[in-house]
Amino acid sequence: MRLILTTTLVMTAFAANSVLNRAAVGGGQIGSMDFAALRLVSGAAVLALLATWRSGTAWLAGFRAVNIGALATYVIGFSLAYVALPAGAGALILFATVQVTMFGGAVLTRDAIPARRWIGAVAALAGLAWMLLPGSGGVAAGPGVLMVIAGIGWGVYSLRGGAGGGPLHTTTASFVGAVPIGLAAWLLAGPAPFTGTGAALAIVSGAVTSGLGYALWYAVLPALGATRAALSQLTVPVIAVLGGAALLAEPVSLRLVLSCAIVIGGVAFGLAPSRARA
Repeated sequence: MRLILTTTLVMTAFAANSVLNRAAVGGGQIGSMDFAALRLVSGAAVLALLATWRSGTAWLAGFRAVNIGALATYVIGFSLAYVALPAGAGALILFATVQVTMFGGAVLTRDAIPARRWIGAVAALAGLAWMLLPGSGGVAAGPGVLMVIAGIGWGVYSLRGGAGGGPLHTTTASFVGAVPIGLAAWLLAGPAPFTGTGAALAIVSGAVTSGLGYALWYAVLPALGATRAALSQLTVPVIAVLGGAALLAEPVSLRLVLSCAIVIGGVAFGLAPSRARA
């Protein structure tokens, strides 16, 4: 039960990132690279203070180039894509890509994947695909591709799990290491005007729903495993759709509601223990 509650909290934080980014960048409150850079800086600052307070400089041993590169790829692609994507659609593309990436990683490492987990994954992906079929509101190709790139980055970052030390140390080192990449992208794009609201949304996304949320994510990853972690993240688009509708007035159709139900059903089936059949 504790694992379920913690995972639910993390998925909610992930969905909040989509809503915060869309509200700030899509709403013209801040530029995409300004948001990405501020998100990384604020997340790194909070995590470094917390990790140093808890264990001194031990987190400095957590730097891993793959972790840093994957996190930076995700954050930058995520912000660029949300210039045009709705919160729910962006989360859909992101975590569908994460699903494929993490299942691919599980296959490459020869993890045991029960048949019901495959069935649950296919059902959940079918529900996600139905969301974006013609007639439900298509997305622009450019932002869609950028979100796919972000999804690959997040998938690799998740597959890395605790590589580099404990969850807090690994997440702190990854954020601190990604800051120079984020600042370089910000300089290349050129600073854009932003409002206090846009900056505040970026800081909340970086310090709370990203920094602390990702540290908690790395803490539960070992217990979940690659395929269950991938399936769990398919609930994020559903939460993001609800958040986008409630906070950003994004439309919700019957088709969207039904596809969300299919996603939840697929995840529930795939994550249920085999003994539940009895």
